[in-house]
This record gives sequence, structure tokens and C-alpha cells, in this order.
Amino acid sequence: MASPYIEIEVGGRTVKVTNPDKVYFPAIGATKRELVEYYVSVGEGALRALRDRPTYLKRHPDGVESEAIYQKRMPKHPEWIETVTVRFPSGRTADAFCPTEVAGIAWCANLGTIDFHPWHARRPDLDHPDELRIDIDPQPGTSFEQARTVAFVAREVLGDLGMEGFPKTSGNRGIHVNVRVEPRWTFTEVRYAAIAFAREVERRSDGLATTAWWKEERGEKVFIDYNQNARDRTVAGAYSVRARPDATVSAPVTWEELGDCDPRDFDIRTMPERFAKLGDVHRGMDDRAFAIGTLLEWYEADERGDLPYPPNYPKMPGEPMRVQPSKARARPGDDQP
Repeated sequence: MASPYIEIEVGGRTVKVTNPDKVYFPAIGATKRELVEYYVSVGEGALRALRDRPTYLKRHPDGVESEAIYQKRMPKHPEWIETVTVRFPSGRTADAFCPTEVAGIAWCANLGTIDFHPWHARRPDLDHPDELRIDIDPQPGTSFEQARTVAFVAREVLGDLGMEGFPKTSGNRGIHVNVRVEPRWTFTEVRYAAIAFAREVERRSDGLATTAWWKEERGEKVFIDYNQNARDRTVAGAYSVRARPDATVSAPVTWEELGDCDPRDFDIRTMPERFAKLGDVHRGMDDRAFAIGTLLEWYEADERGDLPYPPNYPKMPGEPMRVQPSKARARPGDDQP
């Protein structure tokens, strides 16, 4: 027996939504149809964040309580949906989703895509990022309130650099601050800039923030994940729904709103009304791109040098020993992942 379906019109295209009444978010009873319609309702903002970026799909075809499928390679798709070839740190390649219209986002949502995870480089030049990502991640024992405090320290540092950052909730307890940068530095250089920035925030945060890569060294602090600026690393895009039973979303906010907002207030049922009223509060992000030269000077002047990469990356020149400190003490000289 054929699955039930509906068809919706999105930007002149017809998108088929199968099993529209399947409950995807049990805490609020939200369905697959609501998920697809949500992405259409905030489509202008979601597309602005994803346009021309290789984008990975985090799919839950049976709802958020089912196991996730994190898909870097675009599945079989209509010819009007565009892809872009990306190269992983391993050297392998794949054709990833490259959003160019809202209908493509809606089509992927019908596949059970909850989260969209874009690169921080665009298709015209995939070797030079145009976004510096400040990922503020509360560790066990800390909360969104501590993340918010660190975010405002980050804003202070950005101000001293003459740069502007655009904050959004992660959809959980964290905060992302995105900074548009000129696409003329490599992933390695942008990552170095992120390390220098994170260290300065750490220095100014009165013990609240940390750049420690190893969890055993972080303690009850807020981690600034500099590695989100490495090639092939992604975070949930603006307006992306998160795979949580309550269907919270990664919500772009102003700095004034960040001062007292609650990330639980932004979900697939509240965001469409907010978007209809305010539009995309990050629509000015592309008005100006910044240079990272000063941050690179900070990095070069810092005798501590590089920090570890994630474990799936090849060993990088100048990278310190990539093994937990406790294991390194047990096995001196072991610098392999």
C-alpha cells in the first residue's frame, strides 16, 4: 500500500511530503509535515545561512528518538537540486548538498533531515573560509547562563578588533557567534585565528572559559571549540531544528536579545511567527567582511603554538601530542592519536 503524502508548493516547485502525520517530536507532538512547513516559513533566513555552502544532513527518518543518519554524501535527488564536490581531511571526496533554493531544503526535510550542517566556505572557493566560527560550548556543571557570559566577553574582544559578530543559540545550551571574514586565508590560518581569539577570551573570562581540547582538563568551564574552524567541521546552521523532543531551533538573535533570552523559547512553532514579524535578524552579516591579520599576529606571538586537532584528522605540522594528558603520562613519547 502506498504511503500517504501531500504536496506543497515552494518557490515554484512541488515538494512531496510522505507520511506527513508521522510524529517527529514527541514532547510537543510535532509532525513531519510541521518540520517541512517550518523550513519553508523561515526559508529566506535558512537559505541565507546555507546558500552555496556544502551542507551535511542529520537525518532521523523515524523521528528524533530514532538513530541519526549523519549524511555527508547527498542521496539520490531531483536534477534541480545542486551538489558540490568536497574533499575530506583523509583526501577522499564526496558530492554534498549545496543549497541554492528553499525548495531544496524542504525536499531534504522530507527525507527526515532535522539539522542542516553547513561548511564555513562557499562553493566559489572551498579552500578559503568566509566565516570565523566561535562555538561556545558549556561543559557538565555549567549552563547557558555561563555560555552567555562568555559570549559577551567574545563580543568585547571582537569590538577591540573592530569586528562584528552575530550570535545565535545552538538550540541546546550553547551559543554560536559567526563573523564574516574575507575569503583569502586557508582553513589552517582561520583555525589559527580562532585559537588566538579563544585564548584571549579565556584570558579575559576570569576562569570561566577554557580552550582545553581534552575533556579531562576542562573541568566545570565553558569550552570554546576552536576546532569548529577546521576543514570539514560543521555546526548546525542558523534556523536549523535540533534533534530534540521539544524541537528547539538554532535561533539567530541580536546581542540585546541574547542578554535575557531563553533558548527553549525558540522552536518550530514559535520561530515562524517571530520570523514573520522580524525577518532574519542576521540579514546584515554579509554587508561587511573582516580581516584576520591581527588574530594571526596574536597566534604567531604566542609561544604555546598550536592545539590538537580532532582524532580523525591526519597529524598536522606543528601540532602538539594528540593523546590525553593522563595517557601521555602513562606512555611517555606516544604522540599518535
